Amino acid sequence: MIRVLLADDQALVRGALATLLGLESDIEVVAQVGRGDEVVAAALRTRPDVALLDVEMPGMDGLAATAALREAVPETRVAIVTTFGRPGYLRRAMRAGASGFIVKHAPPEDLIDAVRRIHQGLRVVDPILAADSLVTGDSPLTSGEADVLRAALGGGTVFDIARATHLSAGTVRNYLSRAIGKTEARTRADAARIADERGWL
Repeated sequence: MIRVLLADDQALVRGALATLLGLESDIEVVAQVGRGDEVVAAALRTRPDVALLDVEMPGMDGLAATAALREAVPETRVAIVTTFGRPGYLRRAMRAGASGFIVKHAPPEDLIDAVRRIHQGLRVVDPILAADSLVTGDSPLTSGEADVLRAALGGGTVFDIARATHLSAGTVRNYLSRAIGKTEARTRADAARIADERGWL
């Protein structure tokens, strides 16, 4: 029996996945959580073979939860199951120790097959996303540039961004200028959007 933990902040999605997987004779859903910061405790309690984590969750995102889970319960293999099929997310998930990356619009049988293959120790990655990841490459942004762009997603002035990131306005301007160049954008809003779409933030 393959023991599975589900982590998704949308209760309807989580319930649908649990029902789908529960129909399989060799899969048992042993835990369900709605927050990223609940993943490790649930895994320590139930010792799942495979954990399916969403990317965007409250408390801790799925990528950080993957790294925390791999450290706390290394025998549990992790797959990211997300709506956000972004090349940058794929690279970050693999670096965090994920064994799989599946987009939610994949057919149900693909998800079930992925759980079985990941349990066997194989890697499972959406092929289109894998190809996009090779084309897009690693994020060219430094951590400071990424922080400033992340703050810029909400709009606001340079001074608002400086306040949010605890940087000087001059440093923010320098980071934004470099980030605009690296993303080949025309404005900071475009740079933030491009970086977000590529999963660099």
